[in-house]
Amino acid sequence: MAPEVAALAGGCVAPLGPGYTIERQQVGVHFAAAPEPCIRIEGEYLLKNTGNQPINELELRLPGRRRFHFDEPRAIWDATAVTTGISTEHSRNAVIPLPQPWTVSARHTLHLSIEYLPPTTGETALSFSSEAFFLPAEGWSPELLPAQGLFATGGVPPKKWDLSVQVPEGFLVHTSGKQAKSSLRNGEIIVLAHQGPKDHYPFVIAGRYASTQIGDGKETIILWTRKTQEAAGLRGVSEALARTMEAYDSAFGARSKDTSMTWIVECPRVDGCFTNLNATTAELLGEEKEPLSAETVSLDTLMVDLSGGMPKLAAAAAPSLAASWLGYAQNPGFYEQEPPLSALPAFATAIGREAALGSDTRTETIRRALRIIPETAEARRREEATVVRAKSFLFFYALQDRYGKEVFRKAIHHMLYARKERGFELNDLIAAFEEQTHQNTAEFVRMWMKRPGVPEEFRARYQEPAAATAQSEKETAP
Repeated sequence: MAPEVAALAGGCVAPLGPGYTIERQQVGVHFAAAPEPCIRIEGEYLLKNTGNQPINELELRLPGRRRFHFDEPRAIWDATAVTTGISTEHSRNAVIPLPQPWTVSARHTLHLSIEYLPPTTGETALSFSSEAFFLPAEGWSPELLPAQGLFATGGVPPKKWDLSVQVPEGFLVHTSGKQAKSSLRNGEIIVLAHQGPKDHYPFVIAGRYASTQIGDGKETIILWTRKTQEAAGLRGVSEALARTMEAYDSAFGARSKDTSMTWIVECPRVDGCFTNLNATTAELLGEEKEPLSAETVSLDTLMVDLSGGMPKLAAAAAPSLAASWLGYAQNPGFYEQEPPLSALPAFATAIGREAALGSDTRTETIRRALRIIPETAEARRREEATVVRAKSFLFFYALQDRYGKEVFRKAIHHMLYARKERGFELNDLIAAFEEQTHQNTAEFVRMWMKRPGVPEEFRARYQEPAAATAQSEKETAP
């Protein structure tokens, strides 16, 4: 919801339509390891009708079933159990019919509960084990939606609320917010964390992990693994991660001071832990047969697959680390951008992996992408999606070449933070570069993305020597 609408709902201005306010909320996460691993989410909300008319039903956004395996949510309105249904307009939304019309100014308590189970065979849902689990920022907690109707409001969490996490004794817990207290009761640890305005998308990671701290002081890295790691053997990993973070600082600007600490956590189970890379993106990065082995959980936390050994950790972590600089859990629709912005995470990944491996593969990476794009293309024929993705990926290299890496860094940094929590699109990228360069960046974008193929000057600069010689001979032939 836009900030101005939320302010209208909570201020003294007379309401213009149906709406409500969440005056108080508390969300609890209870993990049971046996007889079968299960994550139960309990939410309690004190609601007040702040609109101008009674409300007959509430709507709830459910987690995506491709990502989570769960039973249908249960709802209790005050002391009355309510049977939920599915919205006819949005299949991901549950409808909560209220026992009686909710009158203006009246307060009621809503209790919601939902259980997540490990995926069955063939499902792509998030996996977890009896030893560990994680809930990534955004998408796991049922989300109350605004009331239905013109000028409707509601669903905005209070500025401060509590998240409690209940896990077996011996688990480590990392969550969003500020940890207030931890207690032990009946063989379980209960952690209470206060959530504030910055914690729009809460997350939880917990498990029987061994914790090791690495880093040079500027960027502290907390490594959680199933087995204890010797600090001496992590020196190379620490140096590679430091190079990766420095490369991202150089390319996109430094992260906020709130993210100087990063958690890297071994995944509970490799299957169902990671989102598959697009096949074309994998080809751009030279990973046709190598699966993605890291996943962003929050702005400062990522899950990794350590089955390949510690030496590969930094390179595997690069894609997820990149998300921390590019606005994960800060900018809406981070993974839903249109070309060419949709290729920015892949471009960042290429930069990070090059830094992690300590090699200069920029030219090789560009040439690999150029092979996907035909040298000749029909002007009126629509380009294939794989070609558009490759062009979008190369577009960011072209921006660096045209304006220089320093201007590129300033412009991208300005766009990311100017549009923080509001989302960004191509016009925001253009505006950021034009502000830095005082040049017509829009025309440069059109030349790249609206015309077939890539500009000949760019291809000639990076084309492989043999291909470049053949092209030259073709152009000079009588």
